[in-house]
Amino acid sequence: MAINDHVGEFHGLPVTDFRTAEEKGDLPAAGATAWRVGLDWDDEQDFAGLWQKFLDTVDPAGVTALVLGRWFPEEPESLSAALPLILGAADRLPALRALFLGDITYEECEISWIQMCDVTPVFETFPLLEELVVRGASEDYDDNERLGLRPVRHERLKALRFEAGGLPAAIVRAVGASDFPALERLELWLGVANYGGDWTVEDLAPFLSGAKLPALTYLGLQNAETQDRIAALAAQAPVVPRLTGLSLSMGALTDEGAAALLEGQPLTHLKTLDLHHHYLTEGMQQRLRDALPGVAIDLTGAEDPGDNWRYVAVSE
Repeated sequence: MAINDHVGEFHGLPVTDFRTAEEKGDLPAAGATAWRVGLDWDDEQDFAGLWQKFLDTVDPAGVTALVLGRWFPEEPESLSAALPLILGAADRLPALRALFLGDITYEECEISWIQMCDVTPVFETFPLLEELVVRGASEDYDDNERLGLRPVRHERLKALRFEAGGLPAAIVRAVGASDFPALERLELWLGVANYGGDWTVEDLAPFLSGAKLPALTYLGLQNAETQDRIAALAAQAPVVPRLTGLSLSMGALTDEGAAALLEGQPLTHLKTLDLHHHYLTEGMQQRLRDALPGVAIDLTGAEDPGDNWRYVAVSE
């Protein structure tokens, strides 16, 4: 999955770019859309001014979904300057249920260059939040600020996704140590070591057990060079029998990992099995289809199984 375009739908709503709609004088009702607020390249306006204009123009009390685009006009800057503005408006956003931090395409900024910050206050400030997506983690060099998270408990969150070319171990462990009793969907783009992905397969144990995720029905452990090892663990994972969807996509999955899946516990109960961007032979792809006839299997994005250099879908 290449990050080519801005999201067109979020939290079940079409996304409306605030600036475009405001310039055209065609603003939908506040709760009828997911609002995208972000700067353009070399913008003369700063994010604080744009955010204030959004609050003054759209009825913030009716906003249910918010998509944050670029908060920097030129070179990447830390989210630590922009996030407090959103958190500070929490009392004006009582209906907010979904937040996407970093809807930024690779042409605007490579995912590994997106400078995040500690996102723990998002959970603390929006106790009614149901969906959170965070894109970017930033490489650990120079003065770049990395993504941060402390273990939290959140009663209402239903969907959580961290997108990164390299997800720091501290984030994976913090998610694993958190309590999300209502979480139904969890996706982690694990990424590679060269871009900060210093997690280990041992860090994935809390998700594979599902012990602290009683409502989980969809699990994505994706975008990993060690996708075969993850597939082998998933084949025996206690959480899998209660899932309706499993994603092991975007990584370097080969016939070895797919065989481990088929030789493990039954997967016929799944509604979806996402394996897109893989290194499976045509024979193994057919074997999967034959073994799981009632499962919607995504096998798009097939790469050459004989290629010795196997890459993940999203890294830099």
